[in-house]
This record gives sequence, C-alpha cells and structure tokens, in this order.
Amino acid sequence: MSVAPMMDWTDRHCRHLHRLLSRHSLLYTEMVTTGALLHGDVPRHLRFGEAEHPVALQLGGSEPADLAHAARLGQQWGYDEINLNCGCPSERVQRGAFGACLMNEPRLVADCVKAMLDVVDVPVTVKHRIGIDQGEDYGFVRDFIGTVADTGCKVFIVHARNAWLKGLSPKENREIPPLRYDVAARLKQDFPRLTIAINGGFQTDAAVLEQLALVDGVMVGREAYHNPWWLAHWDELFYGAAPSLLTREQVEEDMVAYMEREAAEHGTHWYAIARHMLGLRHGLPGARRWRQVWSDHRLKTLPAREVMALARTRPPKI
Repeated sequence: MSVAPMMDWTDRHCRHLHRLLSRHSLLYTEMVTTGALLHGDVPRHLRFGEAEHPVALQLGGSEPADLAHAARLGQQWGYDEINLNCGCPSERVQRGAFGACLMNEPRLVADCVKAMLDVVDVPVTVKHRIGIDQGEDYGFVRDFIGTVADTGCKVFIVHARNAWLKGLSPKENREIPPLRYDVAARLKQDFPRLTIAINGGFQTDAAVLEQLALVDGVMVGREAYHNPWWLAHWDELFYGAAPSLLTREQVEEDMVAYMEREAAEHGTHWYAIARHMLGLRHGLPGARRWRQVWSDHRLKTLPAREVMALARTRPPKI
C-alpha cells in the first residue's frame, strides 16, 4: 500500500499525519522538479521527519544529468526510493517536457532512469499512465515498460487512465479518462518479474483487495487525503499487524504536539498543518463544525491547543 504523490497535498506535514495512521504504507512526496533542486532551496524541498520512513521522493524532469544530481541529493537526505514522474498531464509540466509526455519518449526515460540508478543505491521507480490522449493500444504501455525495465528499473506504478495532453485540466485528467484496471493486470502477466502497482480511483477495502489478487501493490490518492482515517486499519488488513487501538482524538492530539514542535523549530504556523487533517472526522456527527473550527482563519492568533479545545466543544443548542 502507498499514498500517491499529490501536488500541494502530500508535503511533510501531510505525511506526518499519514504515518501516525499507518506504520507500513509507503509515502510519497509531492513532485519536486530538478530545477527546484538545482536552483532553489534544497532543505525546503527535501527536509522530512525521521518518523516518515518509508518515504519516497518523486522527481520531475527529463535531463538525465539533472535527474542524477537530484536523485543523489534524495539519497543523501535519506529517502528510501526515488520515483520519476511520467504521469502528470499539466500544461506547465508539458512545457518543461516531462511528466506524462515522457511516455512518448521511452528511450529518453530509460536514459534518465539509468543515470539515476548509476548514482544511487536505493530503488529508482517510475509512475506513469497507460496511454496518451485517446490511444488505447496496449502495445504502447507494454513497450514503454519493456524499454525502461531494460535499464534495471524493477518497479512501475501504473495510473490506470490515459493522460489527455490537450483539452483537459489536471483535475479532469483524474476523472474523465476511463479507468482500465485490466491493463495493469495484463502488464503483470507480461512482466511477472517486475513489481507492478496500480493507482486510480480506489475508495474501498474491497476494491483494493480485488486488485491485490492481480498485481503487487495499490496506490491510493485523493481518498487517502480526504478520508485519512481509512489508513488506520491498513496495517492490520494489508500487513497482518495487530488491530490498531488508535483513536481520532489521539491522532488530533499528536498532530497538535507536532504543530507545537514545528512552530518552535521552524516557525511553521499550525494553520499550514491543520489543513491536512480536515478529513479526519469524515462521516462522523459534528465533523462539519470540527472542520470549520480548524480552518477558521480568525483563530490563527490562538495556540493550536486552544483551537483543539474549541473544536471539541459542542455549540450550545438554540
């Protein structure tokens, strides 16, 4: 099990929450571009907490030398895996000639992966789509994986939708191109020695278990973010761990303690962290008010612990 890399969402604060809920699932960073690491604030992009392990760094780029440099930095900072983004369809990413459009250049992707494998000891993996635009030729994704796997890449995360490079926003690209889970299962049959994980649209245990009978892993994206409590029983269900005794209240208290440490050590405001846990009480009575308190900008001047107390106080009946 893993939680997908999601821009603006899976920062280190979000990953801290997810790690409280699941000890074993693999967590991913947001995509970090090679340019950000070559010319930007490296600590800001790569800093993470030791408690986050196992955690993977996802890179965006298409220049083998730049990706090798970024991968080396990732290993130096302690990441457990380096992942190359070959699935993002945004126009900004396309202008940088990386993301999903790289699937049209499997030889270049192979060169990029080889350059990274040559300089790091941790696994180098690839996350990709199953096709570009409206094309549904299975041979396209099969040959892409075959070419890249020849470099020694052993893990492929298959987002089981096409990427439409024109006419759809990134949000629409996560919803409109149809899911085709059968493609991932077929890839596993054709490449039995590779690790094939599937991503796209998972919201229930039953759907995950169905795929785990066919492929090696399942990556969950938006549902893990909007309904993070789902992760609280992943260790028991998917890893054979003892049943979790964790409560939502304990998670909230642990997050407040984390907010206090972050404020003291890095000057991070609790508001920047709280946004990631707004789905913690998803589906419970009173969840709406709890969410409103934690997202109320008028409370920014209060300490996080006082905000927690307010969020837990039931409003008077009128």
